[in-house]
Amino acid sequence: MLVTVLRWIAAGIGILLLLGAAFSFGLFIAFDAEVWRSRASRLAAWIRLLALTWFNVEVWGRVAWTITHWMK
Repeated sequence: MLVTVLRWIAAGIGILLLLGAAFSFGLFIAFDAEVWRSRASRLAAWIRLLALTWFNVEVWGRVAWTITHWMK
């Protein structure tokens, strides 16, 4: 149950970051303002960080679950 809640929270944050990055990139394309490209790039970096964190939580959570249930 807790992992499902964490997945939904991560998905919501990821979608918000994706929308912000797309909007920033669109403004960069429309107005050729360098500040919007850097903001889009920064948001994309946060998306990658979120994805890697989610992956690590999934993998190491499964490892911890397997070890605790394997010892029984």
